[in-house]
Amino acid sequence: MSQPIILVSAAKLAKSPTNVRKSSDAEADAQLEASILAHGVLQNLIGLPVARKKGQYRITAGGRRLDAVHRAIEKGDLSADFELPVMVVADANNAVEISLSENFFKLAMNPADACRAFQDIIETENKTPADVAKRFGLTERFVQGRLRLAGLAEPVFEALRDGSVTLDIAMAYASTSDTTRQASVFEQLSQGYYRANVGEIRRQLASSAYRGSDPKALLVGRDDYVAAGGRIESDLFSDDATEMWIDGDILDHLADEKLAAAAEAIRQREGFAEIRSVAAPHIPYTETYGLRQVQGELPPLTDEEEARCELIQDELGAIEDAAADENGEGYTADDEARTQALEAEYEAIQSRSPILTDEQKASALAYVVIGRDGQPRIHEQLYIAPVEMPVDEDGVGDGDDDADHGDEAEGAGKPVVSQRLADELAMMKTELLAVHVASDPAFALDLGTFTMVDAALRRYGSSDLASELRANAPAQRVTGFESGTLAAEEWAKLDAALDRSWIDHGDVSARYDAFCALGDDVRAAWLGWAIARTIDAVPAGKTGSHFLDHLGVKLGIDVAAWWRPTAKNYFDRITKPSILTLFEMVGGGELRHRYGASKKHDLAASAQRLFAGDILVEAGVKERALSWLPDAMRFQPVADEVGEPIEDNGVDDEMGEAADVMSSDADTDPGADVDSGMDDLAAAA
Repeated sequence: MSQPIILVSAAKLAKSPTNVRKSSDAEADAQLEASILAHGVLQNLIGLPVARKKGQYRITAGGRRLDAVHRAIEKGDLSADFELPVMVVADANNAVEISLSENFFKLAMNPADACRAFQDIIETENKTPADVAKRFGLTERFVQGRLRLAGLAEPVFEALRDGSVTLDIAMAYASTSDTTRQASVFEQLSQGYYRANVGEIRRQLASSAYRGSDPKALLVGRDDYVAAGGRIESDLFSDDATEMWIDGDILDHLADEKLAAAAEAIRQREGFAEIRSVAAPHIPYTETYGLRQVQGELPPLTDEEEARCELIQDELGAIEDAAADENGEGYTADDEARTQALEAEYEAIQSRSPILTDEQKASALAYVVIGRDGQPRIHEQLYIAPVEMPVDEDGVGDGDDDADHGDEAEGAGKPVVSQRLADELAMMKTELLAVHVASDPAFALDLGTFTMVDAALRRYGSSDLASELRANAPAQRVTGFESGTLAAEEWAKLDAALDRSWIDHGDVSARYDAFCALGDDVRAAWLGWAIARTIDAVPAGKTGSHFLDHLGVKLGIDVAAWWRPTAKNYFDRITKPSILTLFEMVGGGELRHRYGASKKHDLAASAQRLFAGDILVEAGVKERALSWLPDAMRFQPVADEVGEPIEDNGVDDEMGEAADVMSSDADTDPGADVDSGMDDLAAAA
C-alpha cells in the first residue's frame, strides 16, 4: 500500500537521528541549494510523525534537501512558510532501513550524460554557461569545461560514456579542441601502456604546439605571434603560462627569424668570425661534433681579490686549528656554516671567465641560443670557425670531410640560414634520395649489402655511411615535420602499394613463411623500402653528407624537377637582402631593383613564382631560375660545377648546371624514374 505524501512547512520538519547520512560535501550542498531555488524540491522527503506534537515530523530520508531549504530560508531566498513534500510512514522500526535504501541505491550520473545535458540545456533553452552555472550552483568555468568534454571526438566521448576512460583522461584529451588530433592520439595510445597516462596524452596532443611559458614563446611574444596568424588555445584548466600555442610552425618561423636577427647583431658587435643561431636553450651534440673549442686565458686576480683569498685561507686555518684543539669541542654548527660560506666565496673569486683576444674572436664560431627567460644569449663555449678548404684542379676540396664546405655561409651573396632550416632542407633532400633508392631495388640491394658488411667490419667509425641499416628509421631532426613535397607524395604511393598480406599472421614463423611465399618482385619491393627508410637526414657539410651526395649523383637525381624553393620551405626563412641577392644572381641588377621596395612577405611570394618559372621574364633568366637550387639541396657540390658569367650584367652564375651534370638523358617526368626502376625488381631479388 502506498504511503501518503503531504505538504508540510519547513518550520515543522527536523532531521531524525536515525538518518544514515552523517557527512556531506559543502560544494555539493551549495549546488543542491541552487537547484532547489531554481526548480523547487523535486523529490519528496520521508518522515515519521512526532509523538504528542501534531503536524510535526522527523525526516529519516532527505535530510540534505531539508538542510538546503533551511539555509535558503535563513538567507531570505525562500519564505518562512515554504512547504516540502513529505511521505509519511507510520512504522518507526523501518526508519533506518528506509533511510539507508534511499541513500545507498543512488546511482551517480555518468559524466558523459551530464556533459551532453549541459549542452542540451544551452542549445534548447538558449541559455549561457553563466545561466546554467547559476541554476546549478556551479562556477562558469566548470560548465565551460563540461561543454568542452561534450565536444570530444566520438571515440573518446564513447569511451567516457562506457567507462573505458576516466573523467581525468577525458579532460586530458579536451586540452585541445582539434577532434581529429584527439581521435588520432586516442587510437595511438588506446592499446598501449600510456592509454591512462594523463601526462603522455597531453604531451602527444601538444607535440606540434608550445606552452605559453616555452622559451620560444617568450622570445617571440604573444602579440607578434597572434599578429602573424598564430592561434592560442586555452584548455579551461590552465593559465597564460600553460596555455597552448597550437600553430607551432608559425612560432618556429618567428623564433628562427628573431633569433637570427639577434645573432647577426651580436656578431657585428662582438666581432666573431661566424655565428649560428639555435632556437633552443641548449646546443645539440650533433651540431658541435667535430668542432674544436676555443680556450681563452683566465684573467689575473686583482690585488684586492688576492688579498681577500689570503684572508679567507687564514680564517679557514684558524677554524680548523680551533676544532682540532684538545680542549675544543670540534666543529660547531656555527663553524660549519662559516666554513661553507668562506669556501663558496673563495670558489667564486677563483672561478673567473676566460678572456678571448681579438684575434681569437676573429676566428671563433659562436652560438646564440634562447635563454629560459626567452632572451637571446651567447652560449658560453666558443669554437674555432670551420675554414673552407681550397679547391684543387679537379674541383675537389682538400682536407677533412667534416669541413662546412657545403653550408650556405655568409659572404659571396649567399643566404645565411638557421640551423632548423638547414635540418629541414636536409630532410627534404633525403626524402628525394629515399624515393629513388626505394624505386631501384638493384641499387638498394647493392647499397644495403655494402652498408651492412662495411659497418660489421669496422667496429668504430661507420657514421660516414649515413645509414642506420637494420631497417630502423632514424629519428627525425625536426619533430612532426611534413614537407609536402613531390618526393613525400611519391613515397606515400610506394608505401601504399606494398603487399602486406603476410603481416597479419600471429606467429613469427608463419609470418616468415608467408613472406617467403611472395613473388620475387614483391619481396624486392620490400627490400627497397627497408633499405630506403634507413637513410639519415644529414645537413650539408656534416659527416656522412658527402656519401649521400655521391649516391644522389650516381642515381642521376634531377633535383630541380622534383623540388622547387617556395615561400614556406625556403624564402620565408631567409632575409630580404638574401632573396634580393638571388634575384640579382639570376637576372642581374635590374631584376633586383625591380623588387627592391617589396615587403618581405610579398618578396618571398614573388621569389616562389620566379623560381617556379611563373613570372614573365627573359628566357635566359627563366632558365637560370628554374635550375637554381640552394647548396643544401644539391647532390652535386657547387665546387664541382662549372659556373659561367651572365654576359649582360657581369653577375657570376653561382647556380651551376646541376641538371646537366646529373644525367643528360634523365626523363623530365619525375615519376618516370620511379616507375622505370620497378622493371628490374625480380632480377634485383
